[in-house]
Amino acid sequence: MIRALSIAVAALIAVSPAAAEPLRVAETAVDDLKAVFGTVESIDTVIARTRLGGTVGGLSIDEGSAVEQGQVLAIVRDEKLPLQQAALDAQVTALESQMAQAETDLERARRLRESGTIPQARLDDAQTAVNVVTAQLAAMGAERAVVRERIDEAAVVAPAGGRVLAVHVVNGTVVMPGEPVAAIAADSYILRLYLPERHARFIDVGDPVLVGGAGLAAAGQALREGTVRQVYPELSQGRVVADVTVSGLGDFFVGERTRVFVTTGQRSAIVVPAAYLYQRFNLDYVRLEDGREVVVRTGLPVPGGDGIEILSGLRPGDVIVLPSDRGDDA
Repeated sequence: MIRALSIAVAALIAVSPAAAEPLRVAETAVDDLKAVFGTVESIDTVIARTRLGGTVGGLSIDEGSAVEQGQVLAIVRDEKLPLQQAALDAQVTALESQMAQAETDLERARRLRESGTIPQARLDDAQTAVNVVTAQLAAMGAERAVVRERIDEAAVVAPAGGRVLAVHVVNGTVVMPGEPVAAIAADSYILRLYLPERHARFIDVGDPVLVGGAGLAAAGQALREGTVRQVYPELSQGRVVADVTVSGLGDFFVGERTRVFVTTGQRSAIVVPAAYLYQRFNLDYVRLEDGREVVVRTGLPVPGGDGIEILSGLRPGDVIVLPSDRGDDA
C-alpha cells in the first residue's frame, strides 16, 4: 500500500515547478502509519567454543570487541599434550633405529641366502621384521599427528565475524571440551517488531516501513526506509513477530530499541509536495494563490517520494503556489 502511494506521489513530484503551479489541494488515500518499537537483533548469534579441555590463557577479547571470522580469541593449554608429543617423538626415533637395523639384517640375509648359507626361512623372518617395524612407524606417525592436531585445536577461533556480546571465561579458567567461551553477534542485523494481533493482517513480506534514528529520544532525526524481510507464522503472547532489514543498523547497540512506523490501513489525508512548503521562525508555511501565507502543521513524509502530509491549515479546494521568496530562517 505504501508502495502504491509512493508511486502516485512520485508522479506528482515529477511535474516541473512551472507545470505544477498552482496546485489545487485535494484529499488522497494514504497509509495509516502507527509507531511501534523495534529491537535491534543479530540475525545469527554464534558461540565460540573450546575444542579440548585445559586452562584458558591469552584471552584477547572483551564485551563489545569487533572480531573477524577465524580470529583467535583465546588459547586453551593442556600441559599433558606436549608431554605426549615428546613421548611419541621418542618412540618414533626408536622405531626408526629399529627400522635401520631391520633393513641391514634383511640385506645381509639376502646375500647369505644367495650363497646358500642360510635357509629361506631366515630370509622370510628378516623380511617380516622390516614389515612389522614399517607398520609400527605408520601407526606411531598417525598417533603423533592426532596429538599435533589436538595441540592446534588449543586456539579458540571466531566462527563468524561480528561483535562480541558476552565473554564466559577469564584467563586461568579450567574448561572442558565444548564449553562456550564467547557469544558473537554476526555482522548482519535486523529490527525485530512485536505488533498487536489486530495488525497481523496488514503486514506482509516486502512491505516498506519507516525507521527512526538511534535511541528512544531520536525525535527530529531523518527517517530511513526499511523492508519487512520475514513475518513469523506463530503469534507470541498475542503479538505478531516480524523482522525488518534497514541499512546502518551497525551504529546501534544490539538490543537497542527504536521507533518504527508500519502501515495499519488507509485513511484520507492532504499530501502536498515539499517544494510548496517553506519555513519561517521554525513554522511551516504555504502560500495561497491570492498571496496569503498560511501556517500549516505537517506530519510524516510519504515514503518513496517528496510528499508531506498536512495535518491542519489547508482544506480541500485550496489553491497553493510555489513560494517566490521563502524567507527561511536558519
